[in-house]
Amino acid sequence: MPRDLHAGPVAERVAALNARYRHHSATAVLEHSLRDDDLGRVALVSSFGAESVVLLHLVSVIAPETPVLFIDTRMLFQETLDYQREVAEALHLCDLRTIRAAQPRVAFEDPDNTLHQFNTDACCHVRKVEPLERALAQFDGWITGRKRYQGTSRTTVEFFEAENETRIKVNPLAHWGPEDLQDYMINNRLPRHPLVAKGFPSIGCAPCTSAVKPGEDPRAGRWRGSDKTECGIHFIDGKPVRVKKDTAA
Repeated sequence: MPRDLHAGPVAERVAALNARYRHHSATAVLEHSLRDDDLGRVALVSSFGAESVVLLHLVSVIAPETPVLFIDTRMLFQETLDYQREVAEALHLCDLRTIRAAQPRVAFEDPDNTLHQFNTDACCHVRKVEPLERALAQFDGWITGRKRYQGTSRTTVEFFEAENETRIKVNPLAHWGPEDLQDYMINNRLPRHPLVAKGFPSIGCAPCTSAVKPGEDPRAGRWRGSDKTECGIHFIDGKPVRVKKDTAA
């Protein structure tokens, strides 16, 4: 379990960290998260999706020994699995951990692999939320690639967030826009996820992800046709929140 940190309630420490690093760069925030004792033990959680390589590269340069947790739902695109191996090799990630749901648990909840067709929340919970929570139990914080420009519940994302009184969540790229990410990938010659060129700016599980049309929200292809916008591993102010999609798009 995460150790008992010295600086008081998680929410108070998060407020202090955001005040201290409000005008700092993503690199400074990331360096602080990975090297300072006040955040405890931290892991990077990565989907190896459309933009993941930016944060993975930054971590590989600053602290390559950082644990990287990759959730394999067993429903990912083959392109994502291939890309994960390509990026891990290119960036020399030395502590990459693939996280999966226990097979007996999946067999009980989703014996015929159709749960996603009638209860996406339950499918995400058993295949993503539960395995990640188990994997994060040994960490005091985790790093995500959430960014404000992604919209919906992410428009007010700060560098640091409280996850109940359990952990601190770190979002180093919170203030980056699409152009910042593209410039970084080009300047550092980073490999791109092959599905991006096919109209997938946000990539999740294959059954619940579709291509996005020009002008649509980048996450419009996630759980298309429903009001679901998050898989459930992300919280706002420590609480799970369902935010309905903007149906005007």
